Amino acid sequence: MTSPTGLGAVFTTPGEASARDIYRRLLGYVRPYWKMFAISIAGMLVFGLTEPLFAAMIKPLLDGSFVERDPSVVRMMPILLIGIFLVRGVAGFVNTYCLKWVGRRVVADLRQQMFVHLLRSPARYYDQHGAGQIIAKFTFNVENVATASTSALTTLVRDGFTALALILYMLYIDAALSAIFLLVAPAMVLAIKYATKRFRRYGKRVQERMGLLSQAAQEVIEAHRVVKAFGGEDYETRRFAAVNEKTRSLQMKIVATDSVSVPLVQLIAAIAIGIIVYLSTLQGLREDITVGTFMSFIVAMGLLLPPVKRLTSVNSHLQRGIVAAESLFELIDSEIETDTGQRLIKRAEGRVEYRGVTHVYDPEKGAVLEDLNLLVEPGRSIALVGRSGSGKSTIASLLPRFYDPTKGQILIDDIDIRELTLASLRAQISLVTQDVVLFNDTLANNIAYGQQGGASRAELERVAEAAHAADFINALPKGLDTLVGDRGILLSGGQRQRVAIARAMLKDAPILVLDEATSALDTEAERHIQAALATLMEHRTTLVIAHRLSTIEHVDEILVLDAGRIVERGTHADLIARGGYYARLHRMQFAEAGAE
Repeated sequence: MTSPTGLGAVFTTPGEASARDIYRRLLGYVRPYWKMFAISIAGMLVFGLTEPLFAAMIKPLLDGSFVERDPSVVRMMPILLIGIFLVRGVAGFVNTYCLKWVGRRVVADLRQQMFVHLLRSPARYYDQHGAGQIIAKFTFNVENVATASTSALTTLVRDGFTALALILYMLYIDAALSAIFLLVAPAMVLAIKYATKRFRRYGKRVQERMGLLSQAAQEVIEAHRVVKAFGGEDYETRRFAAVNEKTRSLQMKIVATDSVSVPLVQLIAAIAIGIIVYLSTLQGLREDITVGTFMSFIVAMGLLLPPVKRLTSVNSHLQRGIVAAESLFELIDSEIETDTGQRLIKRAEGRVEYRGVTHVYDPEKGAVLEDLNLLVEPGRSIALVGRSGSGKSTIASLLPRFYDPTKGQILIDDIDIRELTLASLRAQISLVTQDVVLFNDTLANNIAYGQQGGASRAELERVAEAAHAADFINALPKGLDTLVGDRGILLSGGQRQRVAIARAMLKDAPILVLDEATSALDTEAERHIQAALATLMEHRTTLVIAHRLSTIEHVDEILVLDAGRIVERGTHADLIARGGYYARLHRMQFAEAGAE
């Protein structure tokens, strides 16, 4: 089949990852469902075999019915014709259903594997890849894989076998004439190989653009209030139109390549068939070739054109699927979080120490933290203050190993956190951030998030009361069973943060990280929540990252950071008395509060 159609070319693209290897790996996902796949292949082969049977029927139909007028042939032909269509219909159904079943299972397995891998991906993967690009892999790219693993494979196997069977039948009738197809095969291979290169090149670019399209749309959806408030509709329209137009242009290059390559290959096949028709017409004058034999040969050539057409058309779908599979495998093969720790802690005492910690996100931008030394005894609280970019959030992100420090050690109870399993380490830490993340689920499930065994109603009500969330929860129609909407959009900012604090209370971890945890609360709510936080912080090691200095006056020690270094440390009273950086910052905020 490679020679007459040139399909061997679709798997060779110099300078890029081998398409053959990618497709072989993709078909590896079929292995668990090999029985269903084998049934589908059998259906394809039976379906393909029915095509030359139609051509073969022409000879006895013409010679037996119209020339020899054999009554047995006349009676047998209609029954045989119906039988072939019946077999063809059953084989077609088995082929289509079984292969699509396998294809959807493969897609589901790929999506599941990608999702599980995403959960284990390090924070820097999300830093380097936009959400829109990742989502495009789960939607646009994976559907292209589905096409390559079902429709394209059906065409390749079924129509490939059909064309091969027809050519073999033609060779059986007249080998000399049929060999003409072998002479035009190199031209077909070159045409398909050239088209394959263009399909893969532009297919990759289209996938990238689809990721940018998804990202642009997602940004507008998430920031629609900002867009409206700042009159950014025209700007966003132009920005999206530019990406959209570039995507359309690339897709049209694929269409142009497909539109040229398919007719070109078909023209080459038609030239071969034209030559065969001309020569066979001359041979038809010979007495040793019957009318039935001659017409059977002509019908076989006619039946050969549709599968050749489909085989040349399938290349674009196949290449898009291969490029999409390559994109999915890039995600699946990407680095995951390093979890080489072997030690477990049931419940830590809470002693936290940073020893000579330096951290660099981007070498060109320099160190965010530099030779940081910090010790927090169990049950004590420290606050981290400083201007934006001073390294406060980085300190908090290093503790649960969202990132590993470039240099130095972080210890819990004198154990290097890299010696602990990630699950054991993170079980010791409760985190409340400024950007509260709630899931499109009930309030109860959001508060109990991460509690594998679930939480009783009484426990949920207790932490909701302690977090000063009970009043607004009880006012909702369904109380704790109320859905919060996408990202908690149905709740106010202060309500979302109180739910997050309740979630941290329920986890009851010995180490607590509060990253601007009261930033979205109004003054009255803040007074309530400070009391709840004071209760939560009791007997826990607490790191508080704060911008509003009024919220940290009660902590045991305040660390002032600048350019990744600790420049001041002490209690609130001590730092005010020194009249340094912290005192200036406090006077500034106090003056602003007085003006308000």
